[in-house]
Amino acid sequence: MAPSWAGSGRVDVPGGRVAYRIAGEGERTLLTVHGGPGVPSSYIYSMADLAGEGRRVVFYDQLGCGESDRPDDEALWVVDRFVEELEAVRAALDLGRVDLWGHSWGGMLAQEYALAYPDSLRTLVLASTICSASVHQRETARLIDAFPPPTAGLLRNAHDGGETASPEYRAASAEFWGRHVCRIPFPPEVQRAVDDTSTAVLEAMWGADDVVMDGNLVGWDVSDRIAAIQVPTLVTVGRYDSLTSTSASMIAARIAGSELVMFEESSHHALWEERERYMRVVRDFLEAH
Repeated sequence: MAPSWAGSGRVDVPGGRVAYRIAGEGERTLLTVHGGPGVPSSYIYSMADLAGEGRRVVFYDQLGCGESDRPDDEALWVVDRFVEELEAVRAALDLGRVDLWGHSWGGMLAQEYALAYPDSLRTLVLASTICSASVHQRETARLIDAFPPPTAGLLRNAHDGGETASPEYRAASAEFWGRHVCRIPFPPEVQRAVDDTSTAVLEAMWGADDVVMDGNLVGWDVSDRIAAIQVPTLVTVGRYDSLTSTSASMIAARIAGSELVMFEESSHHALWEERERYMRVVRDFLEAH
């Protein structure tokens, strides 16, 4: 069932205008940051389950995707601009101190934001994300090695910079997705976002495919800086996550007092795969702080 929206609109950010939607009403705000990069926020709409009881949940499509402007300027697809975009959304909507939830690339962005704007946060939730691109690449290679040799060979070739367009590779990629990205039939919201992914943003920052990381995030690493994050932090990860528990554990080990929760039946979309438990875990964390 689609969320019941309490408000929507567009706000100015560096480089253009972005679209936002708000579920629920209240003085406390859960501001969500979607992944990709370039995958519209509709795939995280299950987080609207947390609206109510004095809490609103805010979604926005990052510049370049979804209902936001899609400028043709590759210079915009850099981390620092996305940090300023996030702050522009928070300030324009007068959200005050927020509970910030970021998934996948959105969790990477949330870590950067927490370092740049610590006074704007009440709590931080980092969902299925990483703190080091190089560690993630090693973990992806490990996941690939666990597939049968024919599938592993196709995935490994792509991971090492090979082709990703052949039907054989697309079939191998679908196997990877089924094991490590979403282990249930795609919810319509997820499928819609996947179909509407901005390949321009995705390829500029991440790469052509989940197992390929050769965009400008390839050298990204905050593992030596996130110890400075002092707000209450929850780290969540799926047992079969493409952004693995090794990366989640690295984050939790570096942020003092943080809590790490594993979702045993999930891969990269615990917010759908174990939706009821996921919402309960995040709700309990928010209510404790």
